[in-house]
Parts: sequence; C-alpha cells; structure tokens
Amino acid sequence: MENALLIGMTRQMALRREMSIIANNLANINTNGYKSEHPLFEEYLMPTATEESGDRDISFVQDVGMHRNLGPGRVDITENPLDVAIIGEGYFKTQTPEGVRYTRNGAFELNAQGQLVTTDGHPVLTAGGGAITFGAEETGIVISSDGTVSTSAGERGQIGLVKFENERLMQNAGGTLYRTDQAELPVKDMKVMQGAVESSN
Repeated sequence: MENALLIGMTRQMALRREMSIIANNLANINTNGYKSEHPLFEEYLMPTATEESGDRDISFVQDVGMHRNLGPGRVDITENPLDVAIIGEGYFKTQTPEGVRYTRNGAFELNAQGQLVTTDGHPVLTAGGGAITFGAEETGIVISSDGTVSTSAGERGQIGLVKFENERLMQNAGGTLYRTDQAELPVKDMKVMQGAVESSN
C-alpha cells in the first residue's frame, strides 16, 4: 500500500511539472523569439525482494530534464526599422549586468543614450563586442542582410551574430535570454531581415 502511494505521488509530481511548463509556453505564445519547452520523463525501476511485492520491480516516474524546441518561429513583418529577424541559425549578442547573453528576439529600440537595445534595455553588441550608438542628428537607419547598420552618417557597425557547437547546452537566463560557457562560433553567410521579427515557435 505504501509503495502504491509513492508511485502515485511521483506521477502527480511529474504532472505538476508538466502543467507548469505548458503554462509557461502558453504565457509566451506571443513573445518574440521564444522557444517552447517540453518535460522529459522516464521510468525508474526500483528492485525489491519482499513477499508483498512478489519480487517484482517497482516502477516510479522520474523527471530527467527538459527538451527545448530549437526550430525557428514564424517571421512576422513589422516594418519597424529597428526590428531584426534572424534568417537561419545564430543568436544576437547582448550585454546584461550579469554578462553577455544571447537571444533571437530582434525587437530592438533606442535608449536615451542613442544605443540600440533589447526591449529589456540591454545593449545589442556588434561582432567586435561594442554597442551600436546613433547620434541625435542621424536619420535613415538601414540594416543590411549581413547585419551592417548604416545611417545618414555612414556605417555604425555590424550586429553580432554567433552560434554554438551544441545549442542544447544553452541555459535559460530569463525571458528569451540564454547563457552558455561554450565558445562563440561565427555564423557563416549570416542573414537578417530588417523590419521583421521572429515570433514564438
């Protein structure tokens, strides 16, 4: 009887975690660049040798982790010149108080200092690791397909786009941000689209 209660409890705990992850996916259904997540469970067999169990293994539910869907989301046209969608692989680099973080959410804006930032106010970094800053007098922001940013004053830098050897090792850092200890790898033939954003997948 005690074993039956424990088995039922492990299943209830698994269902509770599954519902929590589903709720988070639903809450972010309209979040640009969000990657959906799914729980992973497996059967854990605990060997027994008691008369009550009949020498049969007891089957428990074990939470082994989470699977992130890395597929791209739909590209939505916004016609906002500061919005940028990644076409293909790669992540934008951003500077946060906790260090460099990575995202596919390209809904950018300008802060009070004229820097290109994420919706959370984190500066978007160039390939060289610097911020992209505009003067008050500059007009006509153009972002080419290779990420080069230009205005009436000329080129302002190239948006940094990187990839990693194993994306599944990237850890959620809140919202659509990710962190990783892996080395950054350049994206060959990088391509972005101005005036568009990648929606949730």
